[in-house]
Amino acid sequence: MRQAAVGFQCPSCVNEGARSTRSGRTAYGGTRSANPALTSQVLIGLNVLVWLLITLTGGAASRWVDRLALLPDGAVFRLPDGTLMPVEGVSDGAYWQLLTSMFTHVDLLHIGFNMLALWFLGPQLEATIGRSRFLALYFVSGLVGSAFVYWLAPIHTSTVGASGAIFGLMGALLIIAIKVGADFSPILMWLGLNVVLTVVGRGFISWQGHLGGLVGGVLIALVIAYSPRKQRSLWQGIGIGALSVLVLAAFVARTLALV
Repeated sequence: MRQAAVGFQCPSCVNEGARSTRSGRTAYGGTRSANPALTSQVLIGLNVLVWLLITLTGGAASRWVDRLALLPDGAVFRLPDGTLMPVEGVSDGAYWQLLTSMFTHVDLLHIGFNMLALWFLGPQLEATIGRSRFLALYFVSGLVGSAFVYWLAPIHTSTVGASGAIFGLMGALLIIAIKVGADFSPILMWLGLNVVLTVVGRGFISWQGHLGGLVGGVLIALVIAYSPRKQRSLWQGIGIGALSVLVLAAFVARTLALV
């Protein structure tokens, strides 16, 4: 590992990922990206656009927060002027919140830290596993984080942020570093620091989303890195598909429990 301004770089992981068994393929079967930073740049751009929309329409008081944040069960909130405002939750049919909450931030510090981490981790992982696998890692990790929030967070509390997906990237980098025999102690220390911050700030930080994202990232990385070389893409697709089905089943089961 090489220490960097935010987190750590893993040259061994990138070099192993760049090694191809046939032209244009990474060591894990993915198509080698011509620009490994492009996907992260697009994701960062989407997050920033949503943050600007929220900031320009009232910040924390913006109705866009109510539409995009993950609220497990609908609630009626009393505004400062005494007006009652009903807000839909996932169990009421606002299923898009399971995804849109991953792109929603209110505080500048929150989006700043998450996007710095994505800018640092994303290109490394895309260079290592390829673009399609990186996208699967990012979104499925984020959705696992949403599933943990849906099940474990207070049902009338909104959750926002890309932190679940970011923790998924951290977990994946740890697994790949272990796979290639790199010194993974720095990333383990970095993960440990983030876990401590999550525990200390659990009153205002979604430990559920962080834990879920980390679990999702570790599982997906295990599938990508340790699938049998023969028919690797098939086994990776089966593994990621099976995890996605489990996440969908968790969403359905929680909805049935709340309605």
